[in-house]
Amino acid sequence: MEKIASFTIDHIKLQPGVYVSRKDHIGAETVTTFDIRMTSPNEEPVMNTAEVHTIEHLAATFLRNHPAFGNRIVYFGPMGCRTGFYLLLAGDYCSKDIIPLLTEMFTFIRDYVGEVPGASPKDCGNYLDMNLPMAKYLAGKYLREVLDGITEDRLVYPV
Repeated sequence: MEKIASFTIDHIKLQPGVYVSRKDHIGAETVTTFDIRMTSPNEEPVMNTAEVHTIEHLAATFLRNHPAFGNRIVYFGPMGCRTGFYLLLAGDYCSKDIIPLLTEMFTFIRDYVGEVPGASPKDCGNYLDMNLPMAKYLAGKYLREVLDGITEDRLVYPV
């Protein structure tokens, strides 16, 4: 069986950043998949499910309600390895195009106060597995260490 593209990225060299994972064509539309890598694979501890789940709820809510990108959001969700998230956008984008959007999103998460959207037994299948303080911490860390002043080496996969 052929190895899928995401398994061909050198995860030993991969650092936190924003990468175009793939571009798919569906009819006349391009869908761009972004790898939003928050931790250094196989070096740093992975994120726990509670904070991943909280980031997913807050980010998906923010993105789907965004005035400019809301109707372009196809999907936002965690990687199975818990080192980051995938964001799928309708359109042909490069990593630099979404840095302002991600900066807004992670600022929203870092500064969020209140009940996590969808964190109720009626709305979520695992509503108790949430950690807002740690989600806020991780969002702030990603803003400081990755998005603020992001460099080209954090926008293109390592070779």
